[in-house]
Amino acid sequence: MTDPLHKDLLELAQEAARRAGALLRDGRPADLAVAATKSSPIDVVTEMDIAAEKLITGLIAERRPDDGILGEEGGTTEGTSGVRWVIDPLDGTVNYLYGLPTWSVSIAAEQDGETVVGVVTAPMRGETFHAVLGGGAWATGAWDGERRLACRPAPPLDQALVSTGFNYVADVRAHQAEVARRLIPLLRDIRRGGSAAVDLCDLAAGRLDGYYERGLHAWDLAAGDLIAREAGALTGGRPGERPSGDLTVAGTPGVFEPLQRLLEDFGAWHD
Repeated sequence: MTDPLHKDLLELAQEAARRAGALLRDGRPADLAVAATKSSPIDVVTEMDIAAEKLITGLIAERRPDDGILGEEGGTTEGTSGVRWVIDPLDGTVNYLYGLPTWSVSIAAEQDGETVVGVVTAPMRGETFHAVLGGGAWATGAWDGERRLACRPAPPLDQALVSTGFNYVADVRAHQAEVARRLIPLLRDIRRGGSAAVDLCDLAAGRLDGYYERGLHAWDLAAGDLIAREAGALTGGRPGERPSGDLTVAGTPGVFEPLQRLLEDFGAWHD
């Protein structure tokens, strides 16, 4: 039986993600990647990002005015209800800028510091993923109805498909590239999707065996982390730690620990 509060939070997160996703999808100029009417096309992306967050936070404030909010674009408020929303209104901004489909809206709800609801919608892929703590992970897409998600059976590490991301600071990127260079011969291959939230959901859906990245913020991973765990994945940071800005690692059981050990040995968490 789903907790009535969690059910309400899920429904609100789904509505907010759906509305924000439609705003971003329908409001994106067709020529955004080459737009010259502003100082930079990035200005348009920033405006859309902020507009999506305002839509989400406005809806939450209207329905649940006592909740706290942590938003990427500064929509942060303290709450008194014990519930806090963690929002990334546009995860994968470079993909969005270039017209690539792998971008998403990510919304999580925490209760007393624990993530209890996560929703990630990828409008251009026509997919929405969601999870409630203890209730499994689910998705809607091109198939009929909701599909329960489950990680792939763990392959040997040398047959694992692993996704990652790279920082935009040159020195950090150089170190991350070196880590990837050392990893690639030990894996099936590495992918770079461009949206941490979608990568975690793809892990949940059995499309990846593992994922790692350095430099993520709470809003990048809160919803996707819950969805991945509810689909049977293991997640963490450095050995014995939770996911953090230092390092986020996720994987199917059997891939997670050897991948985490390699990343620790290769110093993936520092320059």
